[in-house]
Amino acid sequence: MAKKRRENMREFGLIGKDISYSFSKNYFSNKFNDENILDATYKNFDIQTIHEFHDVLESNSNLIGLNVTIPYKESVIPYLDKLNKKAKKIGAVNTIKITEKGKLIGYNTDCYGFKKAIKPHLKAKHKRALILGTGGASKAIAFSLKQLNIDYQFVSRTPSKKGYLTYKSLTENIIDTHLIIVNCTPLGTFPNVDDAPTIPYRAISKNHILFDLIYNPNETVFLKKGKQNQATTINGYSMLIYQAEKAWKIWTK
Repeated sequence: MAKKRRENMREFGLIGKDISYSFSKNYFSNKFNDENILDATYKNFDIQTIHEFHDVLESNSNLIGLNVTIPYKESVIPYLDKLNKKAKKIGAVNTIKITEKGKLIGYNTDCYGFKKAIKPHLKAKHKRALILGTGGASKAIAFSLKQLNIDYQFVSRTPSKKGYLTYKSLTENIIDTHLIIVNCTPLGTFPNVDDAPTIPYRAISKNHILFDLIYNPNETVFLKKGKQNQATTINGYSMLIYQAEKAWKIWTK
């Protein structure tokens, strides 16, 4: 539970690790400026471990809302007082609302953002997906794909769970039969822009959708390789905008 807030200034922020590159701070600062919202500020809370989350709450008594990014979308859950139904089903949180009494309620707006971003590109042939990565963000993607009646399989570096594929086990046939590939790993994020998930890119075709949750750089190596094979490619920018606006509604309703 957070401290009871004081004064009239509303504070919002992002908790994560190594987040100087973050989308959220710029987005919300620009939003406040453009919409003449004078009673709100947005800060980055770059913490090295989730145990520092308590200190963030103690030191910032006017906090109303927080975004949560890598690597804390799952580990923040035990610190919350309540989970929204979707967040509970997903098992990951990327938005926290702090009530006037200091209660912390966890939500997931990643699922909303992803669904809104990918839906315009879907066709009847897009029935199966590969989710690269198994962290908190991947859980929201899986939830959204299920809502869209799209079968999915997780791809992990190690066969940690029954049914998970590994990168080494990916064949051209698997790529050929899964026409949606979603990168939920940090591979390719600035400054390591030459990195990319190791998959059989030669099997990608014009029928594929490659969706990368990364937005910086604008076009990752993962997306470039897809584009070379005429796939539809989508970066994480529109998803971030949709999830940010959903978070804003949650904080201010």
